[in-house]
Amino acid sequence: MTMRGTPFSSEERIPIGTITLGGDLTIPEGATGIVLFAHGSGSSRFSPRNRAVAAALHAGGLATLLLDLLTVEEEQAEAATRHLRFNIELLAARLGSATDWIGRRADTRALPIGYFGASTGAAAALVAASRRRHIVRAIVSRGGRPDLAGHALETVQAATLLIVGGLDTQVIALNEEAYRRLVCVKRIDVVPGATHLFEEAGAMERVSRLAREWFDEHLPVHRPANAAPAAAW
Repeated sequence: MTMRGTPFSSEERIPIGTITLGGDLTIPEGATGIVLFAHGSGSSRFSPRNRAVAAALHAGGLATLLLDLLTVEEEQAEAATRHLRFNIELLAARLGSATDWIGRRADTRALPIGYFGASTGAAAALVAASRRRHIVRAIVSRGGRPDLAGHALETVQAATLLIVGGLDTQVIALNEEAYRRLVCVKRIDVVPGATHLFEEAGAMERVSRLAREWFDEHLPVHRPANAAPAAAW
């Protein structure tokens, strides 16, 4: 088993138009890809569940950017009005801008990109991926609302894994409908006995394993310079 050094971690301020978003960037030694996390409504980059998934990805050699899609002021207003949590267009645009920012950094621009989305963040990830079809290679949705991605579902080319709790019956139905509309490489995994937040014993460990396996399979590795070009996605 290859032993990796301590990952490089930094708190970042990501300029997007007239605002600045907070993010936590972690890059393991010899990283083979990077996954951007899109959190759901009422959550943030400090979500212990998504940080658990990120830690599993780091162990597998993947970098991560845990990102807040709203500013602190917007989060405070959202807590009272809930006017932004279903603004998928806004969230997707900001995720896309953060993706472009990753592509401009010297230490991340060569890394293949994936998205991990939770709740409404999953819809934002799908919409953003539909607009960057030759950039985003894989998506994992945890307890997501992919149905909110609308017509973008039919244009997603990134390999997409939908993970749903077995007791989250309403969200299972919404994921099944979205799954039927996706035309990319796709799969649904239902975690038995898990509710929407996957708080049950062993549930998040299962999510982390599924996510790591999906990204391992569908995020391409670096190839020799003389290798044939990859097929277009």
